[in-house]
Amino acid sequence: MASLDNKAESSPHSDAAFKRRFMRRLTGVLLGGMFLDGYILGVIGPVAGEMEADLHLSAMWVGLIAAAPLFGIFIGSPLGGWATDKWGRKPMFLVDMGLFVCASALQFAVSSAQFFVDSAVQLFVVRLLMGIAIGGEYSIGWPLMSEFAPARLRGRLLGATVVAWYAGFMVAFIVGHVLITSTELGWRPILGSSTLIAVILFIARLGLPESPHWLLNKGRRREALDIAGRYMESSADVADVKREESHQQAANGSLMSLFSAQNWRATLFTSGFWFCAVTPYFAIATFADSVLEKYGLSGNLTGGVALSALALAGVVVTVLLIDKVGRRALTVPPQWLCTVLLAVIALWAGAPPFVVLALFLVFSFFNAMYNTLTSVYPGEVFPTEVRGIGTGFAAAVSRIGAGLGTFLLPVSMSALGIGPSMLIAAGIAALGAALSQWLAPETKGKSLSETAAVYSH
Repeated sequence: MASLDNKAESSPHSDAAFKRRFMRRLTGVLLGGMFLDGYILGVIGPVAGEMEADLHLSAMWVGLIAAAPLFGIFIGSPLGGWATDKWGRKPMFLVDMGLFVCASALQFAVSSAQFFVDSAVQLFVVRLLMGIAIGGEYSIGWPLMSEFAPARLRGRLLGATVVAWYAGFMVAFIVGHVLITSTELGWRPILGSSTLIAVILFIARLGLPESPHWLLNKGRRREALDIAGRYMESSADVADVKREESHQQAANGSLMSLFSAQNWRATLFTSGFWFCAVTPYFAIATFADSVLEKYGLSGNLTGGVALSALALAGVVVTVLLIDKVGRRALTVPPQWLCTVLLAVIALWAGAPPFVVLALFLVFSFFNAMYNTLTSVYPGEVFPTEVRGIGTGFAAAVSRIGAGLGTFLLPVSMSALGIGPSMLIAAGIAALGAALSQWLAPETKGKSLSETAAVYSH
């Protein structure tokens, strides 16, 4: 056994520079996947008006098409999580991006083919397929990153994927606006512009190693220690891989095991917190033009980009602080603040437009701060055997909220008015704040075996 450990520690190409290059590559392909996710979800907003006019869509169909990827994530996240826990992070990481390439190309083909353009149903189905591919990205990529990242940097690296998501959302918003207003391309090729990004990422993922945590959990000790010694930077993290050997009896996690005595708190917290964090954001950010216009602000590029830029700044600040001040301080207080901000927007009927804009910008900043933690907590609080399915389940629940928020906001603004719609958003934010006040753990600097044990007692 000692010789086996020594073999792992002396694996070829395991010098510090090699390990740093590997982490940069792994981080890069994860950032790219999240950028693509944000891009696909953000590009629909700027083209919604032209798409609505061209296809003669009702408000209901506009909401359904915008929300289709979110409902797809509801399917893809738990499915990808189950598959990655069963067959491994490495193969599913590649399969998922392959699906992404196919779905993105199909979106482009369907959006561009003239015999398809009169069918809102078919556009909805294609966007749904895109969401299924996106869902797999959450439940495969984040567990893989959490299982390779050094404990001292894990929060920062996982949080950086959210920076990429917001960057993708903002870039899509800008690109969509510029192309739709300054060129003759129209909305169809703009929706399909994600294909090139997906192809590049598929190529970049070829040859990545399997997670040593997953391998050891499956009883493949020799491979696990070899990969850990070759690719993992910290000897403490390699030692933590070895500690997983005592948990091999739970090698095959299932959906029902998420509600066991050991895991139900992690499931409730990650799912509920994520649901409440994203529901108001997706609704407001996707239809930023329409929301701001309701408050007397011109619906143009500036307001929507400002909301995305402040959100991006909030994520960057969180990434810089997360491994210094900890998770809980960046999770609980910002949620209570956003609850107050949304309530003020809802109840102050005569507020000057510039004040409303300022409130929305502050909301966007602090909402993004705690949204960053949705990429960190699932990979930390679930044990290896259910890390994929746990992350996938939480992502699926969150996308119910995001999808419903995106779908219902146009309907709610039409039926109830903007004030009551924002008050509903404030109530959702308050629910998330209360849940986090109760269950949000502090996992800063802890090994995965320690973070996964936080709810087990």
